[in-house]
Amino acid sequence: MENEILNLWNSGKPVLNCWMSSSSPFCAEVLAESGYDAITVDLQHGLNDYKDALSIFQAIGRYPVVPMVRVPWLDPQIIMKTMDAGAMGVICPMINNPKQAEEFVSYMRYPPLGQRSFGPTRALYSTGDTYWESANSKILSLAMIETKEAFQNINSIVNTKGLSGIYIGPSDLGIGLSDGDLGPGMDRTEDQVVDAFKRILDEANKANILSGIHCASPEYAAKAIKWGFDLVTVNSDVKLLSEMANQVVNQTRNLI
Repeated sequence: MENEILNLWNSGKPVLNCWMSSSSPFCAEVLAESGYDAITVDLQHGLNDYKDALSIFQAIGRYPVVPMVRVPWLDPQIIMKTMDAGAMGVICPMINNPKQAEEFVSYMRYPPLGQRSFGPTRALYSTGDTYWESANSKILSLAMIETKEAFQNINSIVNTKGLSGIYIGPSDLGIGLSDGDLGPGMDRTEDQVVDAFKRILDEANKANILSGIHCASPEYAAKAIKWGFDLVTVNSDVKLLSEMANQVVNQTRNLI
């Protein structure tokens, strides 16, 4: 049982992730074919439920891409169930303090390191018969840092025993840090927010855990990697479709 994200991280190479907001297994196949290192199925704000995630994991199973999921909340039932379906990484939103980070890690790991229940129905087939021996060390737990409270508690969160990494949600973090003065947005340029990104990154590096961030453009993703982030999400299936469709329609109208 291998996790290519860990292999890339250990070799100092960046991880390119795509966000899956729609529930189309075929779209997921197209994205997997394009060369992303990982695909994250969004169960929080995306149009997906557990069965959609399962179908997407099955669709991309033949590609060398790591299946991940953003769960809706800090809920042991859906966290454990998505891992049983084959998720090799779980991003959990709204982790605001060390207690929540500890709970999250406990749901991700089998005893004696946590309280995960054993029953990897599909994961046994998608990852191999070493699942029990490898799951605790190979499946990634990424805590989303996206609130003022989480930012204030960043040092204690990143030092949570067993936490694999953090993942920055730029929209909510920008809103929270500015007390609502700043609206939502992905590729943030405001000094207050960028400085917070770099502080979070620095704390993650000190704790020797993975750092990820949500980006909308290749240019910003490349900038984030230069800052030192290990994993960058470069757009989503819906945004990629929308942007390309707009480009093609506008270009065609201009030509005619």
